[in-house]
Amino acid sequence: MTEPVTMVDTPIRLDYSYTPGVASSRFLRSLERGEIVGQRCPRCHKVYVPPRGACSMCGVATEEELTLTGKGTVTTFCITNVPSPGLVPPYVTAWIRLDGADITSMFLVQECEPADVRLGMRVEPVWVEESEREANMGNIRYFRPTGEPDASYDDYKDYI
Repeated sequence: MTEPVTMVDTPIRLDYSYTPGVASSRFLRSLERGEIVGQRCPRCHKVYVPPRGACSMCGVATEEELTLTGKGTVTTFCITNVPSPGLVPPYVTAWIRLDGADITSMFLVQECEPADVRLGMRVEPVWVEESEREANMGNIRYFRPTGEPDASYDDYKDYI
């Protein structure tokens, strides 16, 4: 009797070049400094993180820049039980709404049991060492619980 196939290792290579625009460049450089910046729309006042240079709703330029604390709220999440390169299951990926932002971003949540992650959980970023930082999203290793009380459902219900 043969064993069932449980994993197939398929090497894939994708070479690409990315040239960020002005807003993205400023954002990536802020991450290199250990900061998270966003931009506010002058018309509807939505804050975009990462900044896009223009509001997707109003179509106007977003030039006002804000520095966020980095803390945020888990708005939805997934516990994954399938191995992935560099990640040992089970691990949690979550959509996090950063305080002051009007958009969610996906990050890993660690330093807690996957079963303890919940909607409304308050989290903060864990950064790579300053000497290892480059201008990319990899500067945020993952998010971890802050220990603060959970956010009110009304604070994140529109982001689920």
